Amino acid sequence: MSWLSQSIMATKGVAGGKAGTHHHLSEEKQGRYHYVLGGFAEPVLEVEPGDVVEVETRDAFEGQITSESDKPSEKLKLPYLNPQNGPIYVRGAQKGDVLAVHIKSVLPRGPQPAGTTCLISEFGGLVGTANTAVLNAPLPEKVRKVRVDETGVYWSDRVTLPFEPFIGTIGVAPEIEAISSLQPDYYGGNMDLPDVAPGAVIYFPVQHEGAYLHLGDCHGVQGDGELCGVAIEIPSTTIVQVDLIKDMPIAWPRLETDEKIMTIGSARPLEDAARIAYRELTRWMAADYRFDELEAYMLLTQCGKLRLGNMVDPKYTVGASVSKKYLA
Repeated sequence: MSWLSQSIMATKGVAGGKAGTHHHLSEEKQGRYHYVLGGFAEPVLEVEPGDVVEVETRDAFEGQITSESDKPSEKLKLPYLNPQNGPIYVRGAQKGDVLAVHIKSVLPRGPQPAGTTCLISEFGGLVGTANTAVLNAPLPEKVRKVRVDETGVYWSDRVTLPFEPFIGTIGVAPEIEAISSLQPDYYGGNMDLPDVAPGAVIYFPVQHEGAYLHLGDCHGVQGDGELCGVAIEIPSTTIVQVDLIKDMPIAWPRLETDEKIMTIGSARPLEDAARIAYRELTRWMAADYRFDELEAYMLLTQCGKLRLGNMVDPKYTVGASVSKKYLA
């Protein structure tokens, strides 16, 4: 029996984890991609809880960087990065509900080399930025194109990285704002968290009628922190299954796999992101897993795990997790 049959999505979701209609959101059907997460664009698709959506995402640069001789400063126009598919309207979703998204697969598409990473002026974890202003000159721009397939990420003749795909940017519409797809927050967004990967179920607090699911910015592989600011960005064919949990107010995104539960916080400074994530995990354990809150706090001190998503975006993202073996 798959662990998914015992997941929160399956046991509490409207569809009970059962797959419904399969939809294909192609580039042609998507039309204009979006650079904000918000509730003001017309939905490109309406689905029922349980429906499966196959999505053709573009890479974070919307395919503008095609060669290692390209200069990002000439090809890219901030803030028009991280193009998002959607919004996808989920029928029945209301504020106070939770949108569950089971990530079934993320595969590269398009011509090879499908992967792109680069150095962008005043962007990254070890350089001066607009938020961390210094007098030093920016690093030189540099582009790396790599072949990516299901067997690996072919960095060079010397180095082959594992293919560990995930969705870099995914979330729901905030209640009244339209917020840049470059920024993560309580609604999800540009978390760049490698755990948001095939096999996982991620849960979002619905803020807007219909939820308005957005997703894009898929990666072939990424180290903790996304250090230079650009992972192996890929256009993808991504398949997700959505479900809806009624009347389950949560404050921040949550994630579940067969082995762990995780809460996700985004903030600056980095320690505040970690505090949000651990606070939400402590409260979740107390609410749903028969722990006293202070006992959960002390237990997490011994066995909690932290995952650094990004340390480069307008807000940083951290996931705090605990093994399910301690929750039985």
